[in-house]
Amino acid sequence: MPQIIVLPHEEICPEGAVIEAESGVTVIDAVQAGGVEIEHACEKSCACTTCHVIVREGGESLNEADEAEDDMLDKAWGLEPDSRLSCQAIVADKDLVIEIPKYTINMVSENH
Repeated sequence: MPQIIVLPHEEICPEGAVIEAESGVTVIDAVQAGGVEIEHACEKSCACTTCHVIVREGGESLNEADEAEDDMLDKAWGLEPDSRLSCQAIVADKDLVIEIPKYTINMVSENH
């Protein structure tokens, strides 16, 4: 069973986390099942960028981003070459290391 290592984020996950994930689920579903809350203002429908993560290791094992995801990612804060929307990235069989960016473009976050 692959693991998702979430790097420390000062507000969401200050200690970081190691989460067991099932292959075939989205990164956001696996991470949330492990107790780390990632924002998802569009309810995981690929209509915003609040679930943006940066895949530091293991990204080659994820499904390829489609055109809709790529178009949304262009609007993400802190976009990097290894950025993905966690609602669209599907866990395969390799461990992942992800970073949750410090900011999102969500101006109406319920958590702030």
